[in-house]
Formats: sequence, C-alpha cells, structure tokens
Amino acid sequence: MNKNSKVLALKYRPQIFDDLIGQDVVSETIINSIKVNKVPNAYLFTGIRGVGKTTIARIVAKSLNCLNGAENLCKENFCENCEAIANSSHIDVLEMDAASKTGVDDVRDLIEFSRYGPTSSKFKIFIIDEVHMLSKQAFNALLKTLEEPPEYLKFIFATTEIKKIPITVISRCQRFDLPRIKSSELFEYIKKIKDKESGKVTDEALKLIIKISEGSVRDALSLLDRAILSLNKNQELDLSSAQKIFGYFDKSQLIELFQLILKGEENKVIEAYRKIYNQGIEPKIFINDFLEILYYFKNINSLTIESTNFSLNDEEFNQIKEISNKIDSDILILFWQFTIKTLDELDIVSNQNLSIEMFLMRLIYLSGSKPKNEINFSDQPKKNQDDEMKMTSKLKKVETINQIKNVAQEIKAKPELQTDSKADKKISINSFNDLIEICNSKKEMKLKYELENYINLVKFENQRIEISFNDNLDKDFVKDLSTKLFQWTNDRWIISFSKNKGEISIKDKEKNKHIELIENAKKSDLYKAMLNYFSDAELVDVKPNKKKEK
Repeated sequence: MNKNSKVLALKYRPQIFDDLIGQDVVSETIINSIKVNKVPNAYLFTGIRGVGKTTIARIVAKSLNCLNGAENLCKENFCENCEAIANSSHIDVLEMDAASKTGVDDVRDLIEFSRYGPTSSKFKIFIIDEVHMLSKQAFNALLKTLEEPPEYLKFIFATTEIKKIPITVISRCQRFDLPRIKSSELFEYIKKIKDKESGKVTDEALKLIIKISEGSVRDALSLLDRAILSLNKNQELDLSSAQKIFGYFDKSQLIELFQLILKGEENKVIEAYRKIYNQGIEPKIFINDFLEILYYFKNINSLTIESTNFSLNDEEFNQIKEISNKIDSDILILFWQFTIKTLDELDIVSNQNLSIEMFLMRLIYLSGSKPKNEINFSDQPKKNQDDEMKMTSKLKKVETINQIKNVAQEIKAKPELQTDSKADKKISINSFNDLIEICNSKKEMKLKYELENYINLVKFENQRIEISFNDNLDKDFVKDLSTKLFQWTNDRWIISFSKNKGEISIKDKEKNKHIELIENAKKSDLYKAMLNYFSDAELVDVKPNKKKEK
C-alpha cells in the first residue's frame, strides 16, 4: 500500500520512541530497562483511546527484536524483523484482539504456542489489545504463565479500562498509565503534519480539532484528515467552516445568550437559541456546551486560557471573567442543577428542541432579577427614579426569594438532584462489628454478606481498613464499601489489601464455634447416656439454650 494513500493516523504512526509525543516518562523508563537488560515479564499500558498504547507495544516489540539493537532502532529503512512487526506479520510477534477472542480456549492456544521458542528473533512476544475483554476463566488460565514465563517470552497488554482487569493480573505486570496529550503539545504536532500535507487550515480551526479530540492523537489526526479533505485545495478551512463540519458552534454565541438570560429578554433568548439550532447543532451538544460555559463562569478566576483546552479565545476568556465577577454564585449553581436535570429529560421527550426553549425560559425566571452590582451590558444611562428603583428592587427581591424556594422544592422532589439528607448525620464506626451492624440497618445485604463471608480482617483503625485478598470478592467491593462509608460517616476511608493472612472470616468463626459445641456435647454425660439406650443414634446438630424472657 502506497504510504501517501494512507490516512494520516496510519501514515504518521510513530516507529521509534523519539517519534512519540507526550509520553516521555514512559519512553525513557522502557528504554532504560532494555539497555540494562531488565525487561519485565509483562507490560501493561492503560489510557484513553488514541494516546499510543498499541503503538508503544509495537515499538517495544521492535526494540527487543531489532537486528540493529535497541539503541539503533530502525526508523525508515526497516530490517527484516522491524518490517514484519510493523506489518503485523512477524511469526514470533503475535497480536491478538481480546475483543474478538475472549474465551479460555483462545488463551490456552496462546499458552500452547508459547511452549516453542522464537523462530527468527530473540524474543517471542504476545501483544494483547483490549485485554480487559478477556473472560475471568481466560485470565485465570493466563496467570501461571504470566508469572513465570520462559526467558524468551514477553507479554504486552493494552487496555482502556484498567478497572476491569483482575488485580492478580495487574500485580504481575509492569504498569504504565499513558496520560492525555497536552493541548499545546498536540496543537504543535498536528500543525506540523498539516504543513507537511500542504493543508490549508487556520490555527483557530486546528484549536477546535484539539478540543474535540480530548487529548487523543489518533482522533486529532482523523479530524485533521477530514478537515483537509472537506474543502477545495484553493480554499482555507477557517473556524466557522470547521464548526459546521464538526457540528460545533462559536462560544461567543453562547456567551451572548447567557447575557440575554440574565437581562430577562425572553424573545431575544429564543431568537438567539434558534439561530444556534439552525446551524445544525444537536440539543444535547448545546446543553453540554452550556454546562461548559457555566463551569467557566463559576471558576474563571482559577483558570487560564491553556487550561480551557482551547475552548475559549482571549476575547471570550476576558469577557467571561468580566461578567462572572458580577454574578451571584448561587445563581450559577442553580443554573447548573437545572441544566443537568434538562440533560436527563432530553432522553424522555419527543421534541428535544422545544424542551431546550422551555429550559431557557425557566432559567430567565430563575435568575429573578439582574445580577448583583446591577449589571448593564449596554451603554444606556440609568434612570433617576430612586423611589421607583427601590420599590422595583424590593419587589424583585421578594420574587427571587419565592422562585428560589420553588426551585428548592422542585429539586427536593427529585432525589437525583440532591444528596441524601441522612448523609448529614455522621455515623460513628469504631469496629468491624459496628460496620456489619450498619450494613444490616441500612439494608446493604450484599455488602454485609461479603464482609461476613469473604473478609479476613488484618487491621481496623482510624478510618482505615486493612484486609487480606480473597478471590471470591466482587471486583467492585472496595469501591462500593468506600462509597458507603463516605455516605454514612462523611469521612474518607482507606481500604487496602495486605500480604498478611489476617483473622478468619466471621462465617468461619461461626462454623468453628458450632463444631466446638458439637464436640463438647459429645463429651457430656447426657450424650453418653443416650447412646446406652439408642446405640445407633447420631448427634446431628447442637443449638445453644436460650432462656425465654417472661
């Protein structure tokens, strides 16, 4: 396949560590381990889509098997091994997509194949992409080989969902968390590629691409490819055209709409929204962008333009900063709650567009009056009608209070918009038994069952619980327990696994106690007397004698 005919994401795929962007720490660590010949049995790369997990896996495979050695890794004129690895055709480097081969039989075939040494290279390497898709049985079948593989065998795993991988597998790998690529770094990268491809795309349009890609190199290159091909060679793709292509709109329109809401100009608000809607913007995209603008209005003083991921230009940033200082934070928080509520409602209404218009009307009445300090977005002079202004201000204040009360009632009626009122009451948990009693009283039966049956307690003290690992535990046990403890106590708890064995579980304690009761009963005179009369009798169970309360 001609290189020039490839999409940009494939054409400019990194071939050596120096080609990577935003992953300097990962690259340096891997290179150093190869140089000193301390290569781990297995690598585990995790991160969002398009940050280089599979690419780095192939570069590692090349580094280990390149005929020129890791320090002189092939970049353009590939050796035989590097060429085959780049084309996914090397006999000793097997790439497997766990999304399509999830079963235990697939892993067993892999293990069986690993029994034979490499044919034409130093190492036999298994690259498993989307490894979290493997079944539990498949992971279990892999464990032994993963822990003690032959010297010639290396595993490289890649995943976007690290939480779905058993901790027993993670502990046997050298883990690397690949971060999102910084906006500034990604911008410079795709700008260079744009110049190489002679693409006519403005910097503002490139910044929009960066925003949409959310730190993913592959997404950014795919969008750039689309941008370059969207117009004739003689035309330049500007921000306005890019917004139409990618379904985004100018943030200045949203800021203007926000000002109109605060001024209470209903007709102009609806007119401004319909103008945005006619550009082809979907209601959900509009709501999400509105949430983003609300966030900037609330936190603009703690942000920089770079931290907004190119969402705002200098003018928009300064405009938001000027306006935000004159708006009550309470209003912004209420706006946020209503916006979240509307986002949920869009899934159940048939006409999303009308729902958005009603949402904007509700925001107008929610604001009640002008923001604090009497914001004037126009240059019109104030009227010298002191008595009228005082009366109007008083009436609007009363109106605003009533509206906020109504809002509070509406929020209260929707459990999803408020925190559990019971969470305000701090519950004291001083022992493991206290924890089980709380689970019982809160009707958390699943959690109570796991605590009683699968937990071997090592230590319990000061918002810290240390337990020994048990394979029977649900993978979300720690997360669920931490969440509940925070809800009940209003404190953050640390739950950790220990190498120590710890105490036996409560269930095992009860079993041992029951066995002891049976053994003691067999030693009693009553039991021996019963055997004299009924020689074939058998003691089946013993129950403690509980005196009946009168």
